Amino acid sequence: MDPASRGLSAAEVAAESPPAEVAELAAAVEAAGGRVLATYRDPWGGKWLALAALPVDQVEPTPFQRDLSDAHVKKLEAVIEKLETFLDPVIAVPARGAEGTFWTPNGHHRLSALRRLGARTVTVLLSPDPALAYRILALNTEKAHNLKERALEVVRMARGLAEADPESPESAFSLELEDASLITLGFAYEDRARFAGGAYGPSLRASDGFMEAPLAETLLVRGARAERLLEIDDRVTEIIAGLKERGFDSPYLRNFVVARIRPFVRRGKAAPEPDALPDHMAEKAAAFDVGKVKADQVAKTAGGAE
Repeated sequence: MDPASRGLSAAEVAAESPPAEVAELAAAVEAAGGRVLATYRDPWGGKWLALAALPVDQVEPTPFQRDLSDAHVKKLEAVIEKLETFLDPVIAVPARGAEGTFWTPNGHHRLSALRRLGARTVTVLLSPDPALAYRILALNTEKAHNLKERALEVVRMARGLAEADPESPESAFSLELEDASLITLGFAYEDRARFAGGAYGPSLRASDGFMEAPLAETLLVRGARAERLLEIDDRVTEIIAGLKERGFDSPYLRNFVVARIRPFVRRGKAAPEPDALPDHMAEKAAAFDVGKVKADQVAKTAGGAE
């Protein structure tokens, strides 16, 4: 690919009059007490965007975002106050089902910092496409999500999508939800905040895939799978306690045990079906003999999963 050969030129970014949907967006901003500062076309894909100023109270984080990090907000507060400048507009879209307000899928921490500082206004990069609110995982690249954050956001998004679009199959939301196994892990994390999802994640990813049934139905299936996973994890916890009684002391005991009870799949062979996987793991966990574990076997468990 030749350098600087794709997308719009600088003149094309500012050329043409915005379409009706952008005019409607501008009207919504004005009705919310804000002001559109500029409209332009995205230089990569040509989609229309608006730079706007909105009252802080009219912008809310999407209801399925990761939990707020108080330490991160405090750092942002200190920097904004010291520089006396807010240089990074939050991304925003019109909120579904809440006329006159806006959601930010990327900017929860910045918005919270401004609120704590007592700011009246926030600058936003505004898209007329509400679907952008469900692209959280793709948008949040600077502060990478850990597995727990991703899983919790995905299961929350799945519920929101099921309500907004009850007819479309789960597979239609593969971009928004990223990985089918994250939905199941999200249910598990909701029930058990300290769940060690990283130990089970690789096996779930290998077996799982997006289903063709509507989300409202698949969420019930995945909730049941998560319950089974937690039952297996309870047994794994019992096994770990037995290993510790025998004198084993390693931060990787859970990864060691899970590696022993998950199925071994040869390269090129298909992984177990998602509902067969917990059957296999539960059977292996029930038969696990703590007395047969040797020290060198645990020592070979180098590092943990994500």
